[in-house]
Amino acid sequence: MDLFNKMMAWLQAYWSEVVYLSLQHLHIVAVSSALAIIIALPIGIWMSRPRNHRRALAVMQILNIGQAVPKLALLTLAMTLVGVGAPAAIFALWVATILPITVNTYEGLRAVPRHLLEAAEAIGMTPRETLFKVEIPNALNVIFAGLRTALAINVGTAPLAFLVGGGGLGELIFTGIDLNDYGMMLAGAIATAGLAMLVDTLCGLVQRASVSRGLRLAAR
Repeated sequence: MDLFNKMMAWLQAYWSEVVYLSLQHLHIVAVSSALAIIIALPIGIWMSRPRNHRRALAVMQILNIGQAVPKLALLTLAMTLVGVGAPAAIFALWVATILPITVNTYEGLRAVPRHLLEAAEAIGMTPRETLFKVEIPNALNVIFAGLRTALAINVGTAPLAFLVGGGGLGELIFTGIDLNDYGMMLAGAIATAGLAMLVDTLCGLVQRASVSRGLRLAAR
């Protein structure tokens, strides 16, 4: 209880900064995540097509390289390509979150039971209809797992945006470290953790609304 009271006191002491920087943080996360989803979902779908299997392995290796690069190195590269500020942070976070979404989209679509695809073909569905009416609905649980992983990585990595002038809650964390102000540092860290839980909860609600009840029960 004492720890909880201390945490609340730290947040209250920097409340105006927490609110302002949280909005910056969410803006960076939202833009980079949206760009990652727009790019990663089509790539994952393309990779899942049987005719693209060999090329999919090459694409996966390229994405793995991007994931393996340290986040600070990505920020340095982003500064070189797009300059300092929010664009650099958005670029680095975009690169860091593409892989989980792409991989889970690919694996989710590839894991759709073969008999469902055969049944769709037997009733005369086109490949496009099979994709949108059979494959994607059955793969949504796996796809959302990738989305939630990517968002968690994004929210947790976004404090590094401060290092390139991108703002966000990293301003409280790194400034608190520089000033040996642990209250400031922990206020930023607690707010970041809270945002991560909030984003994951909202994504879970969207997943619950999007995935059919039968598939939710089957996944338990």
